[in-house]
Amino acid sequence: MTVVSRFRPGRRLCLAGLAGFAIIAAALFAVDRADRAYPPPLDAARELSTEVVDRDGLLLRAFTTPEGLWRLPVRLEDVDPHYINMLIAYEDRRFRSHFGIDPIAMARAFLQLVANGGRIVSGGSTITMQVARLIEPRAERTVPAKIRQMARALQIERRLSKDEILSLYLTLAPYGGNLEGVRAASLAWFGREPSKLTLSESALLVALPQSPEARRPDRNPAAAEIARNRVLERMQLAGLIPESEIARASRLPVNGGRRPMPDLAAHSAEQARASRPEQQKLALTLMRGVQSRLEVLASETASRLPPKASLAMVLADGETGEILASVGSTGYHDAGRSGAIDMTQAVRSPGSTLKPFIYGLAFEDAIADPETLIDDAPADFAGYRPRNFDRGYMGEVSLREALQMSLNVPAVRLLEAVGPQRLLSRLKRGGVSLDLPPGGAPGLAIGLGGAGISLRDLVQLYTAFANEGRAQALRDEMDSLALPRLSHPVLDDRARWRVGEILSGVAPPQGAPRIPIAYKTGTSYGYRDAWAVGFDGRHVLGVWVGRPDASPVPAISGIGTAAPLLFDGFARAGLKAVAFSPKPEGLVVRTRGQLPFALRKFGPRGEPGLARSASSQAPTIVYPPEGARVMLSERSSGGLSPLVIKLQGGAGPYRLIANGTPVERPSRRKTINWTPDGAGASTLTVMDGEGRAASVNVFIDADG
Repeated sequence: MTVVSRFRPGRRLCLAGLAGFAIIAAALFAVDRADRAYPPPLDAARELSTEVVDRDGLLLRAFTTPEGLWRLPVRLEDVDPHYINMLIAYEDRRFRSHFGIDPIAMARAFLQLVANGGRIVSGGSTITMQVARLIEPRAERTVPAKIRQMARALQIERRLSKDEILSLYLTLAPYGGNLEGVRAASLAWFGREPSKLTLSESALLVALPQSPEARRPDRNPAAAEIARNRVLERMQLAGLIPESEIARASRLPVNGGRRPMPDLAAHSAEQARASRPEQQKLALTLMRGVQSRLEVLASETASRLPPKASLAMVLADGETGEILASVGSTGYHDAGRSGAIDMTQAVRSPGSTLKPFIYGLAFEDAIADPETLIDDAPADFAGYRPRNFDRGYMGEVSLREALQMSLNVPAVRLLEAVGPQRLLSRLKRGGVSLDLPPGGAPGLAIGLGGAGISLRDLVQLYTAFANEGRAQALRDEMDSLALPRLSHPVLDDRARWRVGEILSGVAPPQGAPRIPIAYKTGTSYGYRDAWAVGFDGRHVLGVWVGRPDASPVPAISGIGTAAPLLFDGFARAGLKAVAFSPKPEGLVVRTRGQLPFALRKFGPRGEPGLARSASSQAPTIVYPPEGARVMLSERSSGGLSPLVIKLQGGAGPYRLIANGTPVERPSRRKTINWTPDGAGASTLTVMDGEGRAASVNVFIDADG
């Protein structure tokens, strides 16, 4: 019995310890259950402004939240570290070490509460507690409210890292008006991102959230300056910043104006947001610097345009199809000029801007050469009587001169020869379908603007001149897959080079910068649209000027209005000029005296020009047919076996031209043997003795 009684006190102590542990465990379990049942509303606090950025992540435009707040996302690494250090030193010195509540600060706040008769003087709030207040806004400043903040702070610290908590504060803290977060505040008050704040600016941003409305720089600059200097004094006392720097920063005035948020590429940003409304960050292919400079050019030009006239510009990388700048009007908010309408995508008459493709087809078919002569004289095409822009005629000119001077009659003569339907087919290869008048087949008028196209589509077609004849589909969103070049060429490489070489010789407008580009202008019927499209070895810039309501603007023209903008746009864009591609291998450039007789003068049947036989039909290639894939065997001696080309119609002698180069002596036989250099795509043209031609595109396969 004595032994048993000796151990009773120990048993009681053990039981008491177990009971205490159970109580603590039960309390912790209850706290954990309560924490899980009533978590802090972190997700509700993450409603952010939609932002549209450029290819490098630079902000182009932002949109307010549904509540009308500017609340931009921010990362700690994108904020000036000196500001971060000042914020922590001023608001919560032990932020990195406490668990959401700072006992020392709370004790100080309690003593001040008692000493001041229950009035809160210093809340002792940590940054975590301020985040708790920001995610659950409450107007009252009472002890129960403070206790709720403390509980929430413990919950927040349990869920988030210190950097995540600090980032949340930098996103939600109020800075006056509808500004929330340091990024929105820095853009609104200083006009730049918060990555490189000055000492004065950092101090002001530290001071603002304590009393954002009373210290707004635009309404109360004196109060803002006092609050800023108080922060600077605290930093001096803490020894964080030298006294000389504090004195210099304290003397700077507080800028009282609020700057507008970035508002670049408004049309592109609106379209991207409408297409993906659920996405918070949208990345475009645009370059912010280039976009900004072209928008400034558009705004400056507005004062020189007739009333209600607007403009549009599209600058693209012809190699990748990425749009580098897109300006839809003189200004998105320019209501007098219908600025909200994106004229880069409006369908309008292209004037003469499609002529280069007509000439390219003529060169491709080998029915003409840049030095071939052609008549610019009154002509009647089954009732269609085109006239030149100045209503005069030049008489006999070379095709080079006709294209450079944008003469209408020669272009229609060539279009009649190559065929309007064939032109449309080639434009479709570039991913573009013209908007034709309702009813009826396409006529010769499409060569002079008798159809509709958007500026964006026109620029897409012109990328063929930077891509060996293949157009590149345009895109302006970074997260869309890179689009491959369209599979079939708009023009073969040799024809493409000939057209570009001719257009590079067009003189720039008077007073325009001397820039090595090729370009073409156009003016639609009735002076409704003025166009200019230019390119170097890689970049394509298109310009449109007119009224969005399609009313006539008699003062505008392609050469007088759009072309100067084109050259200014290239100059201001600041892109490094890219040289034109070299002459394609095997292409022979000839003078007029070196041309075959049939190419010296272009003259369709029934009109003055080369002698024509009215009784004979134009030649036709009956084999191989258009688009055929022909298998040729490889010979033991090397190379491929010949391809037999069969003809109908025409008048001998016949000349075969493969890929723009004559390869056979003229023959009067209607079968021609041609031995290709190798497998691949080829364009075969046969010209008869009267200068008429037929062409087919084939693909040669080697049967090895």
